[in-house]
Amino acid sequence: MREHETPLTVRFNEVDSYGVAWHGHYVAWLEVGRNDLAGRFGLDAAQIGELGYLAPVVDLELSYRRPARFNEELRIMTTARRTETATIEFATRILGADGTLYARGRTVHALTDRDGVLQYRLPPAVGERLERLLAWTEGA
Repeated sequence: MREHETPLTVRFNEVDSYGVAWHGHYVAWLEVGRNDLAGRFGLDAAQIGELGYLAPVVDLELSYRRPARFNEELRIMTTARRTETATIEFATRILGADGTLYARGRTVHALTDRDGVLQYRLPPAVGERLERLLAWTEGA
C-alpha cells in the first residue's frame, strides 16, 4: 500500500515540561498528514465542505512508540483504506528522519451534510474522489 509523506518539524510550542512533544499534538499531526494527502484528491476538510458535506472523526486510534523532541524532523506517512461502509479511513505512521517509528494512528470519518445528517451512501462527487485516492494508495 502506497503512503504519502508529509515532512514536519517539532516546534517549541509542541514540547511540554518533560522536553518531549505533548501527546495531544500527535493527533494534530495525523490531521496534517491526512489533509495533505486528501487535498491532492479534492478531499481535505475545506474541499469536502465546498461540496456541502462534513467528515467528522468518529473513531481515533493512536499508539505511541517513542517521544518526539523539539526540532526533530518527522515524516508523517499517510494512506487511505477501503471500507465497507460510507466512511473514509486513514492510517498514519509518524516516523523519525531515520525511519524510527514514533507513533501509529488511524482515523475513521463519517460523512454528514451541513445539518449533521449522516450520509449512508457516499455522494457521487465524494465517492469519485475517494475512489481516485484509494486507487493511488493501492498502486493502481
